[in-house]
Amino acid sequence: MTRTQYSGVRQGRTPGSRTAPRIVTVDAHAKLNLGLAVGPARADGFHDLVTVFQSISLHDTLTVARAARRFTLSVRHEHAEERGRTSPASLRAVPAGGDNLVLRAARLVAERFGLPGGARFTLTKRIPAQAGMGGGSADAAAAIAGLLALHRRRPSVDTCKALALELGSDVPFALQGGTCLGTGRGEVLHSLRLRAPFRAVVAVPEWRVSTREAFARHDHVRKGLTPWEHHLRFARTVGRHRVEALTLIRRGNRFEAVLGRRRRDLESLRARLRAAGLLEPHLTGSGSAVFAIVPRGASVREILGRFSGDEPLFSVRSVGRGLGLHVHAAATRPGKGHRAGAPPKTGARGRRRTRAS
Repeated sequence: MTRTQYSGVRQGRTPGSRTAPRIVTVDAHAKLNLGLAVGPARADGFHDLVTVFQSISLHDTLTVARAARRFTLSVRHEHAEERGRTSPASLRAVPAGGDNLVLRAARLVAERFGLPGGARFTLTKRIPAQAGMGGGSADAAAAIAGLLALHRRRPSVDTCKALALELGSDVPFALQGGTCLGTGRGEVLHSLRLRAPFRAVVAVPEWRVSTREAFARHDHVRKGLTPWEHHLRFARTVGRHRVEALTLIRRGNRFEAVLGRRRRDLESLRARLRAAGLLEPHLTGSGSAVFAIVPRGASVREILGRFSGDEPLFSVRSVGRGLGLHVHAAATRPGKGHRAGAPPKTGARGRRRTRAS
């Protein structure tokens, strides 16, 4: 896998043999939706979207090691919150075993490319699950990139994105990363350029939103919906100039209007984020995570100190890639020579869980 293969992958390599590596480490970055519009249901059951995806610094880490046979997965949790702690119940929301997108991606890649043997996957989770931040999709993209790198396979970008789409609508973006206009189901991607990088705070409430139910409520509640043609015009013109995060976010998120009984909880959280000094708080994806922009020159520490509430808070920044891939020589232990910016080893970790497929 070369750096030019995926526009959103940064690759590094430890010194050593040029033979096929024994271990690959992939940082899988979360995403935010800088505005999200949803169209009517299509004949295939999906919905057309217009959104701007943005990769952020918060990431999971997937280590892939060769094994004689079978794919196994071990999951551990590492706290990345700047304030508060994600509850044990939320941590348990990460699927285990064959339902985890990592193992599903591994089986798909191995079958499609006829890869021999198996692999041991170790996933360090930091991205909140089922919160609209694309953690599962990022992990799937990391499994695709990691397993291909492990076997020194270099399929085309189009082949990889088609494979990613079989796993989920957000997985192609997770593979590409950066700043992208997403249309179609979200898989039709056009790279954009931010006018300036930004910092944000993400609050993750204990309540969660079912994506399936959110789309169903969208189909049922059509009142007050901005005409779809308006969003299509935006999609046709947005790439002409550099984009500004706040301007995009002000376009809103359709799912905020169909939250039902959780709308009051959302408005309370948005008001408290504003009171702490943050700008334009909105849902990302279908929720329940809410992010808000840090004003230029403001102190994140002071903002976090002013926040009133129990929700875990994450401090993030925009980044230009979806995956950070590091290939280790056969004699190199994972973690040695790891790319700068990886989380410290001192973070709190959850219990290991091992599953096989």
